[in-house]
Amino acid sequence: MKSQILATAAFLTTISLHTSVQAANSEHIRHLLATKECQNCDLTGAGLVLADLSGANLSGANLAGANLSRANLSGADLRGANFSGAGLFGVNLSGAKLSGANLAGADLRNTYLVNAELNGVNLNSTNLQGAIGIPTQIATPEEFYTWGVAEAQKGNQQQAIAYFNQAIAIKADYAGAYLARGVARYQILDQQGAFQDAQIAEKMFTSQNDNPGMLTAQAFIKELQTPQDGKVSVGKPSFFDFVGSLGSLFLQFFPF
Repeated sequence: MKSQILATAAFLTTISLHTSVQAANSEHIRHLLATKECQNCDLTGAGLVLADLSGANLSGANLAGANLSRANLSGADLRGANFSGAGLFGVNLSGAKLSGANLAGADLRNTYLVNAELNGVNLNSTNLQGAIGIPTQIATPEEFYTWGVAEAQKGNQQQAIAYFNQAIAIKADYAGAYLARGVARYQILDQQGAFQDAQIAEKMFTSQNDNPGMLTAQAFIKELQTPQDGKVSVGKPSFFDFVGSLGSLFLQFFPF
């Protein structure tokens, strides 16, 4: 009997601790929604989907694990806030102040980051795929390249090109990014742009003594110059069909 009581007590204690850790302070949530002022608030695990928090002051607040998907945080003061593991999918963070914030493990896919302040932000394991306005200083050229390929895979060629542009802006001799951008341009029927990128990629691969890359770029150029027997394409060429048509050499530049 005693063991059963102890087991029950332990179980209830576990539930109590779990609830206290996961649940946000309801009074803090009400205060935030009413005033948009909640400095150093406890908002762990809060459900704030689609909330209008534009211009809100959440500096120093704890929003670990909170769900703010598609919320409006434009111009908000989020300095030093903890967003670790938070859901920020599709959030508007334009002009937001995020200096010193913790975004480790947060989901920032498809967020809008134009003019956001991101100095000293912890972005370890943060998912930024599809985000718009990512400052070049917070990601590597390889990350921009990978995001570009992912967008191309989904058919979002313009966004893919934007990512390849950022990769090239950071690493001017990134031959693979030029080659990938050329394919994306080919997809939107920009034949001239595709050809120019292919030529640049070929020259860079050659100067870098990258023989597989050079051969791949040459194969792309040859494909672009191949007559279509008088036929005019009425649709966008398939990104993956095209990549596959160039063989295994080309596939090494696309991490899927």
